[in-house]
Amino acid sequence: MDTQVADTLLGSLLDGRYRIRGRVARGGMATVYTATDERLERTVAVKIIHPSQASDARGRGPGFGHRFTDEAKTIARLTHPNVVAVYDQGIHQGLPYLVMEYVRGRTLRDVLAERRRLHPDEALAITEQMLAALAAAHRAGLVHRDVKPENVLVAEAPTGGAANLVDSVVKVADFGLARAVAASADDANGNQLMATVAYVAPELVTEGHSDARTDVYAAGIVLFEMLTGRVPYEGDRPVDVAWQHVDRDVPAPSTLVPGLPRALDELVARATRRDPGARPTDAGALLAEAQAAREDLGNQNTRTAVIRRVTDDMPVSQPTMVVAAVQPAQRPSWARLPEAEARPHRRRAAPAQPGLVDRLGVVRERVAAASRGRLGIVAAVLALVLVATAGGWWFGVGRYTVAPELVSLTKAQAEAQATRGGFTLVYADPQHHAEVPRDGVIRQDPASAERILKGGSITLTLSLGPERFPVPDVVGKDFELAEADLVSSRLVVEKGSPRYDDSLPEGVVVETKPAAGTEVRPDTKITVILSRGRAPITVPNLVGKNLNEARSTLAGLGLEVVEERQESDKPRDEVLDQDPKNGAGVERGTKVRLQVSNGPPQVAVPRVVDLPCQQAKQQLEGQGFPVSVQFNPEGTVRFQNPGENSQVPPGTQITIGCF
Repeated sequence: MDTQVADTLLGSLLDGRYRIRGRVARGGMATVYTATDERLERTVAVKIIHPSQASDARGRGPGFGHRFTDEAKTIARLTHPNVVAVYDQGIHQGLPYLVMEYVRGRTLRDVLAERRRLHPDEALAITEQMLAALAAAHRAGLVHRDVKPENVLVAEAPTGGAANLVDSVVKVADFGLARAVAASADDANGNQLMATVAYVAPELVTEGHSDARTDVYAAGIVLFEMLTGRVPYEGDRPVDVAWQHVDRDVPAPSTLVPGLPRALDELVARATRRDPGARPTDAGALLAEAQAAREDLGNQNTRTAVIRRVTDDMPVSQPTMVVAAVQPAQRPSWARLPEAEARPHRRRAAPAQPGLVDRLGVVRERVAAASRGRLGIVAAVLALVLVATAGGWWFGVGRYTVAPELVSLTKAQAEAQATRGGFTLVYADPQHHAEVPRDGVIRQDPASAERILKGGSITLTLSLGPERFPVPDVVGKDFELAEADLVSSRLVVEKGSPRYDDSLPEGVVVETKPAAGTEVRPDTKITVILSRGRAPITVPNLVGKNLNEARSTLAGLGLEVVEERQESDKPRDEVLDQDPKNGAGVERGTKVRLQVSNGPPQVAVPRVVDLPCQQAKQQLEGQGFPVSVQFNPEGTVRFQNPGENSQVPPGTQITIGCF
């Protein structure tokens, strides 16, 4: 416990205005006091840099004081319900200080010390407000760099906030202080690690680089600690803890607290990925994911009447804990607009305004009385106008440019254009798109022509191409089952004309068009052909029968004949094959195709007239013709039958007459 006995600042008056009343907390860089603003009669918090930090800062160079002042001005312009407001800054006895909004409550570290861990409802409620504050800073081009429970203030709800933190107001502090000291540290020591090691992002350890995604990582670690009651990594030395962030993935909270919803594991994993490019681009993007996760978890449990409290002795077999959905409209007005309590202070400050104007008027009249005074006034006004114009241009326009048009480009083209413009590309999860081919850009954030910080990051969503599904195999299924399978595959079903089938009973699917396995787009129309059962007429066996007999048989059954002739060694007009086959079922009028033999191929009979009888016989027998010799076998051939050049089947007998 801090003692305030030896604190010489107690009772001191800073800048003739802020009376130090008590010490609230002491941190690594500064001490926080409560003070009374005697001019506006309100309680404020005063954060004074430690003498050791101030001396170190002076050793870094004369720019520290200027940076501290510039950062204080920047944060003072950052107005948001979840950001601790900065009212003033100054130097007391060589020590820089900030005057800030006094938040009546505790730090998140105090809450965790008392409760150890929080219910998912409370953890998400605090996380959303913490991310809202960081998102406002990121939009203004600021990075906190030291997000941790000590810098998150939890204001108790007026209805008894100690029991339930869901309706508490959360405010994030220490933006300007971390930035100012970090900037001076960078001048002297390069990229010095400025974040607390338990919450430090890997890129701060390896490269000393920080951006909005560094705050996203730290916010993910804070959420992990609220859910589990501990930080993910511990070690004997700070450097050991820091390098664990580089070498290891943050474990899922449900591995330490069984029963936590999977959506919380995924939210922590997204925020704490070691690769900065794989994290949400800034706190605003992570806030959207946190709100979506909370809404999804709430919708899944709308019928649950009781929300279980997380306990240390919860067994592994416990069911998943319920997370209730809390809509913004259900929150009390003081929680939605926490700045409303500051309005009475501004109204009480109004009576002091006339006195201040009168004093300034007297000074103006005295200075204006002399010619040199008038010139000084003009010069001062011109200088202020120039400074205000330059500052306003830089913060409002100068550090911004417009995002290039990357939609519809290929990935390679987008990377080339972003490189030329000095932008960094971050890729969101790809999505299917009916019109954009694979690896084409379908979405960018920020959109084309919107304002973006020079050298900022652009998030691209790439196309996976048109989404396609294979047609499921439903042949052999009843129509109702087949239709359910096709509809579940996002396909449109229509019935085609049924047909007879010898093997499938009536009402069963015999075919789909397109066929099973064909890849089609969603909502493609699939025609389903159903079986009418076996046809009423059985086709007889016609192979080997004469064509005339086959014709007569088929005509008697009411079937039509289609003939196809082909060469064969079978006798002419013999049926060689048939379609449909023997035993197939067909309906009346079906065409039956018959393959019919034309008989063996014809050969020409050679001339043997006028040849010696024995020579003619040898020639004919050599060509496969049997020979019949008549009259004188030793004579000369005077006639032959069949005659010369006659076309006859092979093996036809030739008769020759010799005299």
